[in-house]
Amino acid sequence: MRVIVTEYQPAWVEQFEEEAQALKQILKENCLKVEHIGSTSVPNLAAKPIIDFLIIVEEIEKVDLLQGEFERIGYEYMGEFGLSGRRYLRKGPIKRTHHVHIYQFDNTQEILRHLAFRNYL
Repeated sequence: MRVIVTEYQPAWVEQFEEEAQALKQILKENCLKVEHIGSTSVPNLAAKPIIDFLIIVEEIEKVDLLQGEFERIGYEYMGEFGLSGRRYLRKGPIKRTHHVHIYQFDNTQEILRHLAFRNYL
């Protein structure tokens, strides 16, 4: 897979906000917080044009019950996908557009790791 880096696009913020609303509607009260992470979250930074989400939920197991709803809005539901305690979704089967990382609120090590990387950028 080739990695393409592009100039910063202000539209990434709007794309994040729009998709965050759709994800919150699916997760409902289980959703505690949605963060824009990754290189597209950093103003004026060239980035691979994939919007990355960190979603913090009350109960991770409830997310599994929503697989069909995520798939209806274009996501591929990947389960833990190699990281215990995470739920991973991706959108765009040919040209990837979104990555979603979902963790339960008490998985602080992984949550802080994602936020620290964003903040470092």
